[in-house]
Amino acid sequence: MTSMIKERTDEKKVRSRAAVGVAALLAGTVLLAVSLALAVSFGAADYDLRSVWRSIFGYDPARQADQVIVGIRLPRELGAALVGAAFSVSGAIMQGMTRNPLADPGLLGLNAGAGFALACVFAFVPGATYLTAMVGAFAGAGLGAAMVFGLGSLTRGGMSPVRITLAGAAVSALLTALGEGIALMHKLSQSLTFWTAGGVSGTNWLQLQLIAPVVLGGVLVAVLMSRSVTILSFGEEVATGLGQRTFLTKTVLMLVVLLLAGTAVSVVGMIAFVGLMIPHIVRFIVGTDYRWIIPCCAVFGGAFMVLADTAARLVNAPFETPVGGLIALLGVPFFLYLARKKGRML
Repeated sequence: MTSMIKERTDEKKVRSRAAVGVAALLAGTVLLAVSLALAVSFGAADYDLRSVWRSIFGYDPARQADQVIVGIRLPRELGAALVGAAFSVSGAIMQGMTRNPLADPGLLGLNAGAGFALACVFAFVPGATYLTAMVGAFAGAGLGAAMVFGLGSLTRGGMSPVRITLAGAAVSALLTALGEGIALMHKLSQSLTFWTAGGVSGTNWLQLQLIAPVVLGGVLVAVLMSRSVTILSFGEEVATGLGQRTFLTKTVLMLVVLLLAGTAVSVVGMIAFVGLMIPHIVRFIVGTDYRWIIPCCAVFGGAFMVLADTAARLVNAPFETPVGGLIALLGVPFFLYLARKKGRML
């Protein structure tokens, strides 16, 4: 009798969590749609939602409003949504895979590695295409991750959250300095200012055609492997005991992280803290099941990045504030709060 009551209680909990997950996913999707509509509407010139609708579904290149909405703002904000989803999902995967509450592509060397690779591409590959820059960003993100995890595992105690975080800070400083040195030697400082400050201005439809399949494909793979991430978050021994092929799973997940982080950096530059904040906020809402965390991170991360870019455009209009700096104003206090709250785990 007691076992039957326990089974019914567990079943109710599962249904309750699923209901919360579905509600959060729907709310995030609505928030993303509303954020995109507002972002496209407001700017140096404001347009009502009816004009936005007409421009998108009845585009006329002769109309100036259509050129602004469809030609400039819409690809920019869609790019921001993709970047936010990429950073958030990659951060969620890293936090679950490494059991490190401070894991984030920007804090663990991936962004700095991608920026260093982009400096090398601009310096040594004249006339490089955007696709070449993306491939370079992937390679640089992989280099940064390899250095961080290599340094973090050198000590006798092996990898721990604090060792990985410290290694990430050291590797990020090194690769950022090397990238800036290459930029100075080849007079590329002005070209790399965008990547250092971070921003989605200048994102066009051609870039979206290149990055959208990569980001959407990476998110899809992450969703399909979300159960494996949940198992890994319980620890290596538990995952092995449950029949998880941990090495293969971590390898695939790390490739997904590199694709997502590398693509995002190639678009928006070296922005940190998005992949740190959003997974924690989503985890607070939906719980610890990554089958809900990962898709919710995609929609909430996209909405957050769109809203941040809109705020960066409007806070000092008609001039633009670097969105990376605006996000850092939120991210640094959040990081310090997590470091203090999770101190016992480090």
